[in-house]
Amino acid sequence: MPKTFPTPKLVIFDCDGVLVDSEPASNQALIENLARHGLELTMEQSMAYFVGGTMAGVMEKARNLGADLPADWIREVYAETYARLKQGVPLTPGIPQLLARLDAKDIPVCVASNGSEEKMRITLGQNGLWDRFHPQAMFSAYSLGVAKPEPGLFLAAASHFGVQARDCLVIEDSGSGVTAAVRAGMRCLGYAPHGGGRKLAALGAEVFRDMAEVPALLSI
Repeated sequence: MPKTFPTPKLVIFDCDGVLVDSEPASNQALIENLARHGLELTMEQSMAYFVGGTMAGVMEKARNLGADLPADWIREVYAETYARLKQGVPLTPGIPQLLARLDAKDIPVCVASNGSEEKMRITLGQNGLWDRFHPQAMFSAYSLGVAKPEPGLFLAAASHFGVQARDCLVIEDSGSGVTAAVRAGMRCLGYAPHGGGRKLAALGAEVFRDMAEVPALLSI
């Protein structure tokens, strides 16, 4: 018999790859940038190496892989990434319906991301979600100074809403995000629409492939 859970009192969404389908555009900008700095990567490699990380972490890993990056590389790659994202990124399929379902059940929602608020202004703003989350329901690693896989970002969100960690539900698509949720003591759903859920499951997530599955998983 499948395990049942109480309905969460707060649902915490990751941004890139969960609320918005921005990872392909971001990684394409990164691939093109790193190629100029001596590191050739495929989309699959870039996603495997970098999704869910901070840009400082990406810089360190890219250098370890052989990229010759200048001291101001983060500023450079952000400018190129933002320009690519401004060309348009879609909401993840099923997100409007899921948010409407959560609203109907009076379940608070927020977003917690390793990305910057500036990046979320671009991706969420063009999809009508910036005003929904900013500022009272938006938690950025760049603003708070704590990033996944550390649990502090999620714990800050729970504290802001006055909700215990055990009553929170996190929706993530990266290993670092799942690890942060587990460390925070929060139930985590791992979104893996294109496969690759085995890694998320091994880290402690309940893997799903379609946002339409989430209401049943939340017992709503």
